[in-house]
Amino acid sequence: MFTGIVEGMGRVRSVSKSKRGADTIMRVSLGRLGRSLKRGDSVCINGACLTVTKLSKGEAEFEMVAETIRRTNLGKVKAGDKVNIERSMKVGDRLEGHFVLGHVDGTGIIEDIQKLPSETKLWIKLDKGLAGSLVSKGSIAVDGVSLTLVDIDGDRVSVSLIPHTLSVTTLGLRRKGDRVNIETDILGKYVASNLPK
Repeated sequence: MFTGIVEGMGRVRSVSKSKRGADTIMRVSLGRLGRSLKRGDSVCINGACLTVTKLSKGEAEFEMVAETIRRTNLGKVKAGDKVNIERSMKVGDRLEGHFVLGHVDGTGIIEDIQKLPSETKLWIKLDKGLAGSLVSKGSIAVDGVSLTLVDIDGDRVSVSLIPHTLSVTTLGLRRKGDRVNIETDILGKYVASNLPK
């Protein structure tokens, strides 16, 4: 379980095909965030919950299966790219964002970036079917960042980013046309699943 409050950015060191059962191995330099980790820990990378399979000198390896590659933007990352990092929540921690499972529902494409005096507004076109469990002023995780939905227009949504968020997450590096990972709010998913069809 995560909160969507990104702790820092890591740099992808390598992406390679696995010789074991997983599809792909991604090696990420975590810096100070790697100090308290151990093998088997869960880490949210760009919004996807991944398991640490190997640790060495501040770098962690994560094995990714075909479903992760298909459903997220992690199949497109390459050495040198920055990724958002959040370690899993501990019992008793403050919940400052919202409940983020790290189970990416799909992706979206950044359609527009509007730079306003005190904020930056991102418009994202979601994969088909993702908008059904969203509500205006509800929560959404974009590349693992907990954000409040501003507008919902069919399969297009907008979120507003303050300068701090832009400086400490990869959202400040994103450009029009970039694909981002989307996790809709777990509460909205449960409500939507119980509505009559």
